[in-house]
Amino acid sequence: MDLQHPFELLGTYAFAISGSLAVKDKEHDWFGAGFTGFLTAIGGGTLRDVLLGSYPLVWIANIHFLYAVIAGVLTTYFAFGFLMRLRKTLFLFDTVGIGFFTVLGVEKALEVGVQPEIAAIMGMFSAVMGGVIRDTLTNEIPVIFRKEIYATACLAGAAFYLLLRSFGVERDWNLILSILSIISIRLLAVRYRLTLGRIN
Repeated sequence: MDLQHPFELLGTYAFAISGSLAVKDKEHDWFGAGFTGFLTAIGGGTLRDVLLGSYPLVWIANIHFLYAVIAGVLTTYFAFGFLMRLRKTLFLFDTVGIGFFTVLGVEKALEVGVQPEIAAIMGMFSAVMGGVIRDTLTNEIPVIFRKEIYATACLAGAAFYLLLRSFGVERDWNLILSILSIISIRLLAVRYRLTLGRIN
């Protein structure tokens, strides 16, 4: 079974929830929350496809991505109280989203023929730019500009994916292990307050 498409949809769903939840304390109605969720979910992949010259954009070519966004927004709407009672819900959905989008972004870049180093950067862009758009729309400092380990986790996971690929690890296992590596790095960094240091 090819896990790529289900993983892409799951990452889109998670980012849509992340974006919709981000407006919980803002002066937005549910349309504004849904719009933020939509841009969060498709922003990184759109930027990646534009930079790679890959058209039509993935969410335009495949209607299932729009359905995943709608499902994420509706989940937030109907389960808002439950989601808000979960500790650090936004963080969890964002972490899951960057895990999926990094690895799948690397795969997409490799498919169009770029070098592995560029593919790793494209994977990072796929993962973090949706969050940058979300934070900008909600007047927050984008997480990549804070001292948290965020984009670095994506780059590390992308490098891990490329390493396993070079050793011939079966593709679906590579996807799973690489996604879990990104999620683990991010969770451990937050749990133990690991940072790369600050520019003084």
